[in-house]
Amino acid sequence: MQADQRSAYIAIEMTHPDAGIQTLLFEQFKEFKVLLESALGEQWDWQLHVENEHYKTVSRIYYELPQVNIFNKDDWPGLISFFKPRIIALDNFWTDAQYGFSLFK
Repeated sequence: MQADQRSAYIAIEMTHPDAGIQTLLFEQFKEFKVLLESALGEQWDWQLHVENEHYKTVSRIYYELPQVNIFNKDDWPGLISFFKPRIIALDNFWTDAQYGFSLFK
């Protein structure tokens, strides 16, 4: 989860330094895409091998809430309403999907 003065987002981020392993993880998540979208109740954006704010190559599955400011108290209820159901949905998804990722441990 990330929130700043411009937006907020929640993501599954693959940060392994080996691009090949990142690709394998990303592909494994694609195998669970229907389950993930069912748990979330919405479609998220998928990015393979993008540069993050620290200039590292990552892959991510994310959903963004634009035009909010973490420092504006008036935006806090919207941020909570944005993050809370998605955290719960991700936890529910992971309860079912975690075993499909056991080979990456």
